[in-house]
Amino acid sequence: MVRGTNVYGILRAPRAASTEALVLTAPCTEGPRNNQAVGLLLALAAYFRGQIYWAKDIIFLVNEHDLLGMEAWLEAYHDVNLTEIQSSGPLGRAGAIQAAVSLELSSDVVTSLDVAVEGLNGQLPNLDLVNLFHAFCQKNGLLCTIQGKLPRPDGDSLPAYARSLQTLLLMVLAQASGRPHGDHGLFLRYRIEAVTLRGINSFRQYKYDMTTLGKTLEGMFRKLNNLLERLHQSYFFYLLPSLSRFVSIGLYMPAFGFIILVLILKISFWGAGGPRRGQDPSPPLLPLPKDPHRPHHPLPVISRQESRPGLLALVPPVLICHAAGLALYFLPVLGQRVATQHFPVSEAEAVVLTLIAIYVAGMALPHNTHRWGVTGGSDQGWVTLKLVTLLYLALQLACLALLNFSLGFVLAATMVPAAAAVRPTGPK
Repeated sequence: MVRGTNVYGILRAPRAASTEALVLTAPCTEGPRNNQAVGLLLALAAYFRGQIYWAKDIIFLVNEHDLLGMEAWLEAYHDVNLTEIQSSGPLGRAGAIQAAVSLELSSDVVTSLDVAVEGLNGQLPNLDLVNLFHAFCQKNGLLCTIQGKLPRPDGDSLPAYARSLQTLLLMVLAQASGRPHGDHGLFLRYRIEAVTLRGINSFRQYKYDMTTLGKTLEGMFRKLNNLLERLHQSYFFYLLPSLSRFVSIGLYMPAFGFIILVLILKISFWGAGGPRRGQDPSPPLLPLPKDPHRPHHPLPVISRQESRPGLLALVPPVLICHAAGLALYFLPVLGQRVATQHFPVSEAEAVVLTLIAIYVAGMALPHNTHRWGVTGGSDQGWVTLKLVTLLYLALQLACLALLNFSLGFVLAATMVPAAAAVRPTGPK
């Protein structure tokens, strides 16, 4: 059990009703890892308090235990219970949160600001918020990066394209993990546009102090303060090779469609019959010339009807696949609770051991499936099972790409070649 405390304050808009709000947050952990961010947050709170142009409430939040503390505060603020985190209700409440910025600083001087956009399950904030951050960094002369990569000045050269490709692939891998890369990732599930800004202190020549960072954050919040509605004009689905360029959904989805097209072609190939096993490769026999003086005796016609498996024969493997998926979803959590109560293991070890046990038990399934009357042992039955598998895989990947393109693309790039290359054969 983890216990923690979140501290927050609300700056009320002096000339507006408390119907909308902005959030500036800084995670607080043990040690001096993020003390500079907390200090900058308090300095901005003192400065914002003396201004009279605020049209939205501003919430200053210092959360403990990173994602756990942030999720507890969000659930208490919105009066929902999406997880099993128990928290006391908030003592104060502002309006509907329009946008949020999470600040992480490891030093009192920085050489660049890195922006993290990947949220929970691959969610992304509206692109306008990223463009706003980029614009104010350029205005104040502050270097800004994404995925820790600076764009090269020679934008049309081959090394610049290689750098952009590297940055794009890093974003794909980060988004495919489904893990929020900062406290901002939990805001996105509540329809709140948010980003995480990380101060990077490297060995570059130009360094910036807290004053420059404060001016950048003040400019961002003044722009967000003037919003008449939520950010919705720009893209929610995109990939970023750099902060000045983006790849929209209309450009990268056709690439995913070509990968799925391989499965569709294989489905049509095996549905049309595919290569016949055991087919006689010898040329067909030519008919004998007819002799008018020889009596004609018709040859008997021998017909061979291949046995086709029924649809009920495909039910066991489909049920087994779904049962294995449910086991991977529920049993690790159940094993975590049982193991920590009865065995001297940690929670992480209990989850890993449960997953290993499920995979070891699943290794025996391919060897025993044909014994349960799946396809009757015929090659045609295995071809039918292959068709169902390819169709099911194509539908699953297509639906997954609509929710998290990066995860769908990574799975398609690894699973489609294997699924297309495997040839269905009966058990030996």
